[in-house]
Amino acid sequence: MKKSTKILFGIVLAATLVSPAAMSADSVESLRGHSELEDTRKADSMKRVQKDTIAIDRNYIQQPPLIPHSIRGYRISMKHNKCLSCHSWENYREFGATKISQTHFTSRDGVDLADVSPRRFFCTQCHVPQADAAPLVGNDFQPVDGLNKH
Repeated sequence: MKKSTKILFGIVLAATLVSPAAMSADSVESLRGHSELEDTRKADSMKRVQKDTIAIDRNYIQQPPLIPHSIRGYRISMKHNKCLSCHSWENYREFGATKISQTHFTSRDGVDLADVSPRRFFCTQCHVPQADAAPLVGNDFQPVDGLNKH
């Protein structure tokens, strides 16, 4: 135990002794880019959200579906939810939208409700629009086998 503690202490000590000047300025970059924390920088441009499209494939089991359209200007508050104007059980056929899942009508206690459960009312907690943006980091993730096979 003492040996592993000494090794760990040595690694931490060595890491703290590496001067920031020894690291290349290009080796690490935050999402802010090269701007200093005190500087006010220009906001990033808005990502292009896909136009209304077909449902976007899921990558893992229990993944909330992605939103295949822009939701800019959609209002979701305690009293109003723009998403329900198209995706509610009474309106989905008229708008050709996906119907909200039955799971959204179950309370945290497992009681089936007549209306959307308060814990599922704020759609963008789980569902997000798909943007046309380059990945922030490299990724070789592959979806679960058999998922999205039609």
